[in-house]
Amino acid sequence: MNKFTDLDLLPTLQATLVEKSMTKLTEIQSRALPALMAGKSVVGVAETGSGKTLSYALPVLNLLKKLELAGQAVTKESQPRDIVIVPSRQLGEQVSRVFKLFTPSTRLRVRSVLGGTTLEVAKNNIKGAFEVLVATPGRLVKLLDRSLVNFSDVRVLVFDEADQMLDQGFLPDATRIVKDCPPERQLAMFSATVSPAVQTLINELFSEAEVIRSQGHHRVVPGLTTRNQIVVDGKRLPILEDLLSDPVKGGTLIFTNTREQCDKVAELIKQTGRKCAIYRGEMDKIERRSNLKDFRDGKISLLISTDLASRGLDLECVGRVINYHMPHQMENYIHRVGRTARAGRKGLAINFVTERDQNLVDRLKGKHLL
Repeated sequence: MNKFTDLDLLPTLQATLVEKSMTKLTEIQSRALPALMAGKSVVGVAETGSGKTLSYALPVLNLLKKLELAGQAVTKESQPRDIVIVPSRQLGEQVSRVFKLFTPSTRLRVRSVLGGTTLEVAKNNIKGAFEVLVATPGRLVKLLDRSLVNFSDVRVLVFDEADQMLDQGFLPDATRIVKDCPPERQLAMFSATVSPAVQTLINELFSEAEVIRSQGHHRVVPGLTTRNQIVVDGKRLPILEDLLSDPVKGGTLIFTNTREQCDKVAELIKQTGRKCAIYRGEMDKIERRSNLKDFRDGKISLLISTDLASRGLDLECVGRVINYHMPHQMENYIHRVGRTARAGRKGLAINFVTERDQNLVDRLKGKHLL
């Protein structure tokens, strides 16, 4: 099974896939989609950029539309049938966009309650009847505590980017959400890596789930080309200027390790006369979202970030990733370079390597990541 047309999806979903020129299944999609469509609970572990969102979105939409066609439409207020838990507002907006690709043909309703908005906004977002709810765990638990949302009709519960979510300490919230859903609900969890916290969740809540690991999990994708640039005496800027004078198709995402480094690199780039924007924690959320949108829309070609942008974001526009400062952890490296060469596209990763980075480089080579 390697094409979407091989799946027993409703004609409305197949029509949208054709319209959006989505034809070939990725490995995780070819294995997870049939299992989820068969009603099984699934844990999917796959590399970034492998199409995990569609792996669960299509089975969910297929199930919910079939229920509606069978005369079981959702009519009760604030009572979703599918909940997708995400670690961040940015990923939540991204997941919502994927689901909404199919709403013109299915007429299924997608709502979101995400961190960074007021409780009043969240309350307004879940008014009326709807099928799909995309939420960050903290915001959702607050709504549960106030009995503003009802989980009694939940058929499918999905945890997306579980490693990032649980690394942020959301395990108690995740457990609470699962236990508030009906016992017969179907569970799905997708993650790029299996951290100790993710393994704990698998052991406690997914013991009966089918675990699917792609061949490329915990590896970089085949379409990625990697180059190492040796940095001598900390002189990174001249190397960066040479690289930026050699344009690539798509934008360039430049990673640093700290907020201070992020601001400094952005200032140095602006001094060369190039436009760029920053994306990091501890900055105005509206400005951060605006910068990301400008980058996504191609209004700027350079985005300077901390590891905040290394997980979950699906940016089709990234043609090149530059690790201006190498990360300290191998896992962070995998997530960073996973922002390019997504969904079968080609991409380039360039690493600025100093003497102190050699240990990490050796470990990456040992794992065939370089």
